[in-house]
Amino acid sequence: MLSCTRCSEPPVSDSYKRKLISPAEGRVLYDEYSKTNDIVLTKYRNGQPDSRWYWFSVEDMEGYLKYVKETAKKRNLKNPGIRIYMGKYPLNHPKGKMAKPEYAGYQTIFLVPTAQNQRKDNENVMSRSMRTLDENANLGDVERLNMTNLAPPPNASTAGTP
Repeated sequence: MLSCTRCSEPPVSDSYKRKLISPAEGRVLYDEYSKTNDIVLTKYRNGQPDSRWYWFSVEDMEGYLKYVKETAKKRNLKNPGIRIYMGKYPLNHPKGKMAKPEYAGYQTIFLVPTAQNQRKDNENVMSRSMRTLDENANLGDVERLNMTNLAPPPNASTAGTP
């Protein structure tokens, strides 16, 4: 008799494969950011560089994706997704809301769940709460994911380059 521990889960799509980039292409993006945005941030920070990379464990990402998928399924939402936002920890940010207290003052990223726009006031006008330039809208009442590790200086420009 065969047993299946994951039979109830749909197969994982391989659509991500067409969005993969090579390490060399990643390096081009990293270097362009270094030559442009990072220079502005470093100047604004009086010569001190800001964070350059962010890290979530695969376990945390899988758990968060499962949470988003389950929430979307319970609410009958279509095409759930994740939007990645840039943020910055205020200097007085609560220590328990950062992976490490020394991250205060550094930029970070946080993940926001989205779902396909479905609600419309009429056929031609989307409701104000769902209006967006793309097909998915943020799920305003669903928890975001943060508490990432990041590379604060002095490691920012040398550690973790793609």
